[in-house]
Amino acid sequence: MSVAVPTVLVVDDEVRSQEALRRTLDEEFVVFTAGGADAALQVMTAEFVQIILCDQRMPGTSGVEFLRQVRAQWPDTIRIILSGYTETADIIAGINEAGIWQYLLKPWHPEQLLLTLKGAAALWRLQQDNQRLSLELRDNPQQIQARVAAKRVAAAARSGFDRLTRAVASPLNAVCDQALRVAPHDLAILITGESGTGKELLARAIHYASNRAERAFVVENCGALPDQLLEAELFGHKRGAFTGAYEDRIGLFQQADGGTIFLDEIGETSPAFQVKLLRALQEGEIRPVGSPRSVSVNVRVIAATNRNLEDDMRAGRFREDLYYRLAGMTLHMPALRERTMDIAPIAQGLLERAQAGQRRRVKGFSAEALACIGAYRWPGNVRELQNEIQRMLALGESDWLGAELVSPRVLRAAAADGQERELQFLAGLDGSLKERIEQLEACLIKEVLVRHRWNKTRAAAELGLSRVGLRQKLARYGMEKS
Repeated sequence: MSVAVPTVLVVDDEVRSQEALRRTLDEEFVVFTAGGADAALQVMTAEFVQIILCDQRMPGTSGVEFLRQVRAQWPDTIRIILSGYTETADIIAGINEAGIWQYLLKPWHPEQLLLTLKGAAALWRLQQDNQRLSLELRDNPQQIQARVAAKRVAAAARSGFDRLTRAVASPLNAVCDQALRVAPHDLAILITGESGTGKELLARAIHYASNRAERAFVVENCGALPDQLLEAELFGHKRGAFTGAYEDRIGLFQQADGGTIFLDEIGETSPAFQVKLLRALQEGEIRPVGSPRSVSVNVRVIAATNRNLEDDMRAGRFREDLYYRLAGMTLHMPALRERTMDIAPIAQGLLERAQAGQRRRVKGFSAEALACIGAYRWPGNVRELQNEIQRMLALGESDWLGAELVSPRVLRAAAADGQERELQFLAGLDGSLKERIEQLEACLIKEVLVRHRWNKTRAAAELGLSRVGLRQKLARYGMEKS
């Protein structure tokens, strides 16, 4: 049986403690209460209980003794003991026999308690899913294998080349075609391009189109960590290897064994770390920090950088042998300004994603807004465009996102770019100076009107014109908005 809201039984002989626990848990759980072991057993018999939160010291039967009985009759329940005493010997001795999942000390903190109970609910659901899958696998192994394969196909589709939104004639099509051809071959790939162009999306698509699609795809930003932490993150470490290494940890190379590791911002690594990475790639093995033994790994490496590594090699900042080890194939992601035809479909896709899970939805962008967005050069690429769309969605109040919601810097830059093109066009004309100035004047008036949502009074005030004077210019330039 499964229920929409998880259920918890609070067993405590103190009424105030019962009520405090109920108030804390009531919004997230269906809460039952009992003052002792006998009353709790009655609740267990009558109600469906997933989690038990039980006080240790109660009259008659202790918490551990009661949970031992519960385990015998209701083994699927998640059992948690709560104690306000420091004498833990009885609890520790009974943890295995009673199958206690967590041991909490009083006084408890509401947020910590809620977090623990949510974890217990997730564990209960996981247990039920495992049991159901085991039964299905035993009764019909072909069906469960087909279902797993379908899930893998769906995951690959969600993470594949279809997520790289592009137009029919986009320059990105050639990049994706190349990537698709090399994906099945176990070839190291270096992806170059500016920040925010989608290098990680391309790497993920290559992984899911490869023979390693069923294994892990892990990501590390090499520019975000100093050498020692980066080495420990990638190769793992042994307990006590350095200050703060309180336990053994498996590195990302081992986690990606059989799969793919994506090393972003590889150009930011130091020459000292590059030597260690080169050895790992050459030998196919890594050595965790503080360990005397190496571990063999089978990992495909896809690296990415926004730097020119060939210039860095000549300057001595990047090892030549590592470069050729990483660049078995080089793919370049074009900047957004180099594929302006992709801006509109990317913007629509980002808008859909930004609206996911929100109550208010819009129909899309106005033609004027798309024109302004398409005229901007987007130096921050898709990341900058995503931030702009989220801003427009937050500020918008109508069913359509209009040009008045576009950031002033985007409007100004787009207008300036448009004027630059206009100047190039005007330079080839035989018209008079007056005619050329009038065209520039029309461009400026339109930019101000867009920013003021075509409010002629405000636009005229900014331009230093009367409302009548502005209307005359609009009529002259054929710019009256219907």
